[in-house]
Amino acid sequence: MTIKRRTILLGAAAGALAAPFIRPRAAMAAEFNYKIANNQPLEHPSNIRLAEAVKAILDETGGAVDIQIFPSNQLGADTDVLGQLRSGGVEFFQLSPIILSTLVPNASINGVGFAFPDYDTVWAAMDGDLGAYERGQIENAGLVVMEKIWDNGFRQTTSSSKPIVTPADYEGFKIRVPVSPLWTSLFTAFGAAPASINFAEVYTALQTGIVDGQENPLAIMKVAKMWEVQKYLSMTNHMWDGFWLLGNRRAWQALPENHQEVVARHFNEGAMNQRKDVMELNASLRSDLESEGFVFNDVDPKPFEDKLREQGFYAEWKKTYGDEAWAILEAAVGRSLA
Repeated sequence: MTIKRRTILLGAAAGALAAPFIRPRAAMAAEFNYKIANNQPLEHPSNIRLAEAVKAILDETGGAVDIQIFPSNQLGADTDVLGQLRSGGVEFFQLSPIILSTLVPNASINGVGFAFPDYDTVWAAMDGDLGAYERGQIENAGLVVMEKIWDNGFRQTTSSSKPIVTPADYEGFKIRVPVSPLWTSLFTAFGAAPASINFAEVYTALQTGIVDGQENPLAIMKVAKMWEVQKYLSMTNHMWDGFWLLGNRRAWQALPENHQEVVARHFNEGAMNQRKDVMELNASLRSDLESEGFVFNDVDPKPFEDKLREQGFYAEWKKTYGDEAWAILEAAVGRSLA
């Protein structure tokens, strides 16, 4: 997909999603009217591929399953929507496993700091034993989860005041992190001052100086226009994060098996296509963000990993996750962490 085609695709998806309530419906009323929510901006590849998936589901089920998309925290903050998912107020939800850990503690294990060196390792792990382990934990908590995880990306650090080059640069640094103990623990180990703020409030928190910086994948930086409130972008690659596509169990079981198959297939195909989109987007994002004014710097991960080890971060989380889960993680990344 060329940059020109991607631009057209983004624009088309934005138009389709801007008013999800007036998307053309099937001639006959749907038997199942479901909602899917996420925290990602309208133009993010996740919402582009979700729009394609729900249309395909509507068509292939003959109009029986009509799923409306609610992006950008329209239905509430992540933790609120997770509660709605459990109660049945929303039927599907795309959520980071690290935030999901507020309900499913071991779901966040893929987010251990500096665990993954590259995407090849990520997908071998998440499509393999580590992903299977996480899905088992999620299902044990009473939720449905699709087989393929969607990509959020390797997370980078931005700042309004200085570049982050060494672990010492984090000392006293007020950084926004998502609502999750793993994120708080990671940056506390560096001597930073992490503040847990839901994504919908991040731009304002940066604009008003409540925090000095934040961390997110490049695609989020682009669509959220972070350069307007930040200056420096350090390629820390400190964590890989994704989005599990979760379902309410009662709503899922209400679907006939043939509809379940259609929904799962299109959601999983959407995940695989979205991964390719994010990869392609990443290839051009650095130059795009530099043209908007971000000052980039590359970071050697080893001193950061050494600092975490010195502070007992890995030992603490090995104890928290347990030996079985930690062994699966270390096998997935091909090295010892603790």
